[in-house]
Amino acid sequence: SKEEFIQKISEKFSIEKYSKEGAYRPEVRHTFGMYLGDCWYKLTAKPGTFSEDDAVDSLDVSILQNNLLTPILGIEDPRTDQRIEFVGGIRGLEELEKRVKAGMKVAFSLHPTSIEELMKVADAERLMPPKSTWFEPKLRSGIFIHKL
Repeated sequence: SKEEFIQKISEKFSIEKYSKEGAYRPEVRHTFGMYLGDCWYKLTAKPGTFSEDDAVDSLDVSILQNNLLTPILGIEDPRTDQRIEFVGGIRGLEELEKRVKAGMKVAFSLHPTSIEELMKVADAERLMPPKSTWFEPKLRSGIFIHKL
């Protein structure tokens, strides 16, 4: 049920019903929007649910995966699990609402990954998690930069 789902989420996130008009857009790191049952909620990761010192674990996409998608929804690999779909940043939060109204059960919005976070992961010689990068503007295919 919706109530049981929210109860499970509340173990790792503080949850506030979003009362303003329109969709909730996360404005800072470690906050998430959740669209469930025709309502937006603001989720904030609780202390201790991630390591701020770890370049990958402190990414919002990792926090969502490690604290909600895997333990609560059983989504181990977001690249291959048929129960999850990704909506790129350009299509907006209205697309998330549309998908839930069309039959999906829940949608999440994340604060965008910053270039600084990307560089921190690269400097640590680690890989970004699946579906964690959506940067705009997109470079044309085949264009690259080479430092001389």
